[in-house]
Amino acid sequence: MQRINSKVRPIGIRDCQKGCSMVWETVIGLEIHSQLKTKSKIFSGASTAFGATPNSQACAVDLGLPGVLPVLNKEVVKMAVTFGLAIDAKINKRSIFARKNYFYPDLPKGYQISQFELPIVGEGEIEISTGDGKVKKVGITRAHLEEDAGKSIHDLYDDYTAVDLNRAGTPLLEIVSDPDMSSAKEAVAYAKKIHALVQYIGICDGNMQEGSFRCDANVSIRKQGAEKLGTRAELKNINSFKFLEKAINLEVERQQDILEEGGSVVQETRLYDAVKNETRSMRSKEEANDYRYFPDPDLLPVDIDDELLEQIRSNLPELPTEKKQRFVSELGLSDYDAEVLTSQKAVADYFEAMLDVGADSKLSANWVMGELSAVLKKNQTDIENCPVSAQAFAELVMRIADDTISGKIAKDVFKAMWQGEGSADEIINSKGLKQMTDSGAIEGIIEKIIANNSAQVEQYKGGNTKLLGFFVGQVMKATQGKANPKQVNQLLNEKLS
Repeated sequence: MQRINSKVRPIGIRDCQKGCSMVWETVIGLEIHSQLKTKSKIFSGASTAFGATPNSQACAVDLGLPGVLPVLNKEVVKMAVTFGLAIDAKINKRSIFARKNYFYPDLPKGYQISQFELPIVGEGEIEISTGDGKVKKVGITRAHLEEDAGKSIHDLYDDYTAVDLNRAGTPLLEIVSDPDMSSAKEAVAYAKKIHALVQYIGICDGNMQEGSFRCDANVSIRKQGAEKLGTRAELKNINSFKFLEKAINLEVERQQDILEEGGSVVQETRLYDAVKNETRSMRSKEEANDYRYFPDPDLLPVDIDDELLEQIRSNLPELPTEKKQRFVSELGLSDYDAEVLTSQKAVADYFEAMLDVGADSKLSANWVMGELSAVLKKNQTDIENCPVSAQAFAELVMRIADDTISGKIAKDVFKAMWQGEGSADEIINSKGLKQMTDSGAIEGIIEKIIANNSAQVEQYKGGNTKLLGFFVGQVMKATQGKANPKQVNQLLNEKLS
């Protein structure tokens, strides 16, 4: 069998040797575990701070030792409700906690306290951009509260697995989508939308490297047009958007290969190995009845009154979609630019801080998405750790707008700012980078260049207008890039006409 066009396709087409063809449809649902930004754990007063010495932040309650009782952290309830209201979901005024029973070395109690039949957040939806200019609605089945397990570390010792229980009891909001996504790119777009939202509303820091935001992807394929879902595999604990896309595409390809060779896909949990770029089986996938859910006898039902709901609703911040619409309607940005700038709260905050000191919105948008984004990526850092503040970057953009420097020189100034050489004005003044705007001086340089390049002048006047770029380059070379490009083009057109 021969693949068409690319190695991996969310919807795959295979040409069989006998001339038949098979078209597959991908079905994806995501379970996103968002660590709630509380100082203490969901059922104990132990710290949730990241990076502590292993097993130093697991108290008796987290370990489930005899005689201890869990006490619900009220803040996690408020955060879950905040998320539910932000997606206009159903809020269950009464929810209960259950025990999810399974054995694993990093689960000290032998069960996980979670929610099952009555979660705190019911049905809602999120809109995503599909990449072709269209908007797609992805349903959210539920969002429920639960405690995290500990962490098994398999590469610390040759013959043993180490267990760190610091994370045990950390509060999570598990956001479960409907199986509404049909490609890896859609799944990534959805995950990014949730990632932005939980940061905007202040319930999660979104740090994927530290495990604060991670995804499980349920992936299946079926013949195009079929109503019945295929057998799914769950890809577990993916903490990178890039890896999420790769893992889903690999799983789609794996399932296509199995089915087209006459086999059957087994329902299982699989792990994505980023180093080997492969998925491998962890265990057979359990169903709900395998976990023997039952209400936790140590925890009362959670009752939410209308007063708390209204209090939380009235304190909701501006959401990403609302901010995007404002950037388009009030700032005149394109839909694409507004989408990029609001996709991360930190980027939107940085951009708006630039506008607060008077920078032009469109020019600021171009420089944030262009030069700043490129330098951050090159240095493998994020905007929160940018050595150039929003106010300092705004000053640079304002010097372009008022023709103090050209865009080309601004790139050199920004490089010096990044390296800590001073503010934009200090660098411009100390290095003599101010743009030449004296029309008389520029005109004199142009006349000399025209006199010294008579052959090119004749060719230009003979119809080879592309030579204008040659003359512009000569002027910029003569002025060390300081001449105002607009004036140069205007004066050259006058002199060569």
